[in-house]
Amino acid sequence: MSTPPISRRARPAKAPLSRDVIVRTGLDILDRDGLDALTMRRVAKELDTGPASLYVYVANRDDLMAAMLDEALGRVPLTADGTWRDQIHALANATVEAMSRHEGLATVALGAIPTSDNALLVLDRMLALLKQGGLDDTTAAWAVDLIYLHLAAAAAEESAYTTKGGEEDDTIAAADRRYASLDPRRYPMITSLRQALFSPGDRDAWGLNVLINGILHTPAG
Repeated sequence: MSTPPISRRARPAKAPLSRDVIVRTGLDILDRDGLDALTMRRVAKELDTGPASLYVYVANRDDLMAAMLDEALGRVPLTADGTWRDQIHALANATVEAMSRHEGLATVALGAIPTSDNALLVLDRMLALLKQGGLDDTTAAWAVDLIYLHLAAAAAEESAYTTKGGEEDDTIAAADRRYASLDPRRYPMITSLRQALFSPGDRDAWGLNVLINGILHTPAG
């Protein structure tokens, strides 16, 4: 006995397409199946539509990933307690965490000037904090560009550890073993400073402090 055809009216209605729906679907695919699985065709399949329908809302895959990055940055808290330095550290940590949470998004930040809504909110808040620190307008403007580049690079590194399925400690241990095997006659400084090179500590906070201290003592122009 053949199964009667299902009426189109009996099927559940598809959710209406929008840029937000496409972006959220892209993030779901990215988190579930990885960067290689994120294609316009795959997003369209998840939404039960054709790829051509997506181009009404996003120009291409690069535009989609930029929108996904901005969606992630929308979770960054823009206010925190403490001094202006404390607040910059909190903002920086939250930005790195947001960028690195989803594979490949930090590299989007590395390759573009921030122009999307949430990215601009992060930059605007950072500019306000730098001005609280006493920087002149030009130095604050140049500083925010430098700091944002530093945060994107830190996020890309953190995301790479997650993508490879390993832990940062495992990567460091493997590098330490490699350095320990080096010939000191060929690599005298690396071998003599090996313990210092792998010494523990909060390098993220130290690196940001290096940038801030340098910025405070190096006016632009």
